[in-house]
Amino acid sequence: MPPTENRPRAKPHLPLFILPFCLAGCSGSQSALSPAGEEASSIYLLLIVTTCGAAVIWCLVTALLVYAGRSRRHVYSAGAGQKLILWGGAILPTSILCLLLGYALWLMPATRPWLTNNETSGFRIEATGEQYWWRFAYRDAENGISFDTANELRLPVGERIRFALRASDVIHSFWIPSLGGKMDMIPGRTNFFSLEATRPGIYRAPCAEFCGTSHALMAFTVVVMEKEPFREWMERQTNLLRPRETEGARLFARHGCAACHTIRGTQARGRIGPDLTDIGARQTIAAGTLANTAENIARFIRAPHAVKPGVKMPAFPMIPQAELTALAAYLKGLQ
Repeated sequence: MPPTENRPRAKPHLPLFILPFCLAGCSGSQSALSPAGEEASSIYLLLIVTTCGAAVIWCLVTALLVYAGRSRRHVYSAGAGQKLILWGGAILPTSILCLLLGYALWLMPATRPWLTNNETSGFRIEATGEQYWWRFAYRDAENGISFDTANELRLPVGERIRFALRASDVIHSFWIPSLGGKMDMIPGRTNFFSLEATRPGIYRAPCAEFCGTSHALMAFTVVVMEKEPFREWMERQTNLLRPRETEGARLFARHGCAACHTIRGTQARGRIGPDLTDIGARQTIAAGTLANTAENIARFIRAPHAVKPGVKMPAFPMIPQAELTALAAYLKGLQ
């Protein structure tokens, strides 16, 4: 037996090493493999079935390849070889693919429910993609509901919600991976879409269409709530009390923030930038870019381009630190 040091070393099992990192992406707040909506469940089922079908075809082709590579024990006739190629290489894979296609076509309506004109006339949420943030408008004329918010979407569990999707500048794409598929938001066009969440939770939704420099920094948070808390939240949004007049509120007006932003119940009624009425209650600021803290709010006001390149908001390096701190505390308190 040769010495131990001369034996060939075993190669590391690289696939086993990277497997945990691959599986880490199979769950979480932005995973299509952890469905929490009717449409997402249908898409997930379609993925499983087509993956299994592809695995069957791969195993068959690999088995034929291995069989053909073995030492021949006898010579096949031309007719036998042609039959093997016909059945194993053409008829069987084609039959499996046809079955998969038929199943996908049968399941397709469940992945994208059809909306009629009547269905789009009731309660709906109007979502508008901006560079680089999201505008949400809750509209229900029958019940007197009409308010706007930004960068955070709240939905009730177990109810189908209809969306009207628009874009104000370039093409964006609306996608909540855990709840359903995606749909483009095209300037000058309104696309209708619907989702039904099946599990409460907090989910992340990125823009799925490249839209500029900070495309990767354009996301919104989806909070799926039980029906009763959602109705209470809607009532609070439609009956908000006027915020207290603080030093931060006076600074907000003095530095011209009201020209671009709205705070309901105040004189701030700007429409250029995101609605800040309840910014303090949101999970993040700057469309999913930073955690929602007073320090991060001050950081973004001071130099927004350092956080999100290409953003339209101007920088405010001239604001004294004490005033910036008071302004950030005021915004964080808007809940």
